Amino acid sequence: MILKTVVVGPLQVNCYIVGCEQTRKAAVIDPGDDVDRILRALADAGLTVTAIINTHEHFDHVGGNKRLHEVTGADILAHREAAAEITNISSRGALWGMQVADSPPPDRFLDHGEVIEVGDTVRLTVRYTPGHSRGSVSLVGDGMVFVGDLIFAGSIGRTDFPGGDYQVLIDSVRREIFTLDPDTVIHPGHGPSTTVSREQLTNPFFS
Repeated sequence: MILKTVVVGPLQVNCYIVGCEQTRKAAVIDPGDDVDRILRALADAGLTVTAIINTHEHFDHVGGNKRLHEVTGADILAHREAAAEITNISSRGALWGMQVADSPPPDRFLDHGEVIEVGDTVRLTVRYTPGHSRGSVSLVGDGMVFVGDLIFAGSIGRTDFPGGDYQVLIDSVRREIFTLDPDTVIHPGHGPSTTVSREQLTNPFFS
């Protein structure tokens, strides 16, 4: 698997590019902003986008959906609970003093347990992990998981936004993330990567 991280936007979102080494097809996870930088990273790696995947509906993670979709023609994939807010992110961004373009609606909804195929070698299994938002999903790949704002190194996502729920988030982590192999690398929506075992042992929200 090809894996590249582009940190985008004022809120420093981790946008991940995952690609198939054989077919050079790729998925972009959470293109929150700075689409030109994402496109350059794709071009430098010789990758063609076939899917735009949103881990959840917050504007800092989906703000680049519209332009990336227009340039590449790639489908936008998100959970059905995320759909309503994804198409109305301009108002959310305005609350933070930021101009954000509303996203087109998802081309396809993601269901818990389904497998997203990227090229011939990349498989991402969808796990529904609400708590930070109603439409949050995590994506389990080969020895890694992309969690959006569910859990961070030493912390968890905020639950004070509309649709957030602290206990639901804790339950999602315990059920869908902490049941993975302890060596699984957690790639969060902000900040450094970590591992399942490290968070089980040291994250103060789970001690």
